[in-house]
Amino acid sequence: MVPFQLPVDADVHIPGSKSLTNRALVCAALSVGTTQLIGALRADDTDAMIECLRALGINITSSVDGTVLDVVGSSGHLAPGPVTLDARLSGTTSRFVAPLLVLGSGNYVLDAAAPMRQRPMADLAQALVDLGVAVDTAPGGHLPFTVVGGGAVTVNVNVPGAVSSQFLSGLLLMAPCLPHGLTVEVTGPLVSRSYVDMTVAVMREFGAVVDEPSSARFVIAGSGYRSPGGYAIEPDASAASYFLGAAAITRGSVRIAGLGVGSPQGDVRFAHILGRMGATVDVDEGGINMRANGPLHGLTVDMADCSDTAQTLAAVAVFAEGPTKVTGIGFIRGKETNRIAAVVNELRRCGIRAEEESDGFVVHPGHPEPTLVSTYGDHRMAMSFALLGLRAPGIAIDDPGVVDKTFPGYFEELETLRRNAALEERP
Repeated sequence: MVPFQLPVDADVHIPGSKSLTNRALVCAALSVGTTQLIGALRADDTDAMIECLRALGINITSSVDGTVLDVVGSSGHLAPGPVTLDARLSGTTSRFVAPLLVLGSGNYVLDAAAPMRQRPMADLAQALVDLGVAVDTAPGGHLPFTVVGGGAVTVNVNVPGAVSSQFLSGLLLMAPCLPHGLTVEVTGPLVSRSYVDMTVAVMREFGAVVDEPSSARFVIAGSGYRSPGGYAIEPDASAASYFLGAAAITRGSVRIAGLGVGSPQGDVRFAHILGRMGATVDVDEGGINMRANGPLHGLTVDMADCSDTAQTLAAVAVFAEGPTKVTGIGFIRGKETNRIAAVVNELRRCGIRAEEESDGFVVHPGHPEPTLVSTYGDHRMAMSFALLGLRAPGIAIDDPGVVDKTFPGYFEELETLRRNAALEERP
């Protein structure tokens, strides 16, 4: 990375939300009728979902650039096994597809790349067993799973919420296609609640009937899904955080259209966190406008509902005045890597004082030293730590191609910020 010489001043184009794309793909696949998904994300994680759904008999066609998808709904019927499915490195895909196999018949094998085989899956496997489904897993409840479809016999199931909200979301997405629906009770605390709210919002757009008698109880009618015809996918709020962070670090400004008031994405909250640090933030129906003319100030913030942006904040915090303490994110140790340990390790390697805590980390301001940053195979480590290089010389990212998981072209988009800043400076 070469440091920017001028503040960022740009209108930024953010690709479609991964979370919304994969949820909408599942709902469209199970619907009655054909759905056109507009603004979809084309990346490794969404490709993994598309290929799994195709293997399950869903007809999905794509525009050349992959941002428009036509999905022919199956009315909740999947191709019978034997079928082998590859979730690649996608936690979302593996945790949404596993419950779908309940709706099929025969044997299904759900596998993934080696790093995904180490990520937590046991709570979801147990929930499927409790539904009456035959499930065989690798030791420790890890992938690969072998699932015998068509065995669900109960209408009530419990699932822990402390490890990943994706277990709950996967069960909810499948539930409308069960003959008698499903009631899901969450045991213990529920992390990343905003992602569950997003799941329910997408389900309702596709005609699902979801009642929430309490914050831990979801009652889903067995009424199936109906295609809305077209479904627009807004830009990815997690991806937007890097460009908001870039503006904050360079004391510039960015405008991001399509992420306005009413967005179902909890990571929109990242903009407001920067506002608490001293940036000027305006979120209206059209999108986010952020300007950082003055210094940023460290803060203490609970990021449990926007944890995918915690690494971005760690990078921004390096250039703030005073320490920043992030809490409420202990569960991100089970993501693509142990994100708390990875953040602290790499900041220390950059010469920045940082401490790991039980549910987060503390970052102290400093001047990053030239460093080849390790990504640990985590796309968000690559994208967030690249921001250090906007102000500090000598920052390089090991394995930059890992960003293809959710944001192909990320580094090219960062460079457009440099070009836009230079153009703004010209008389």
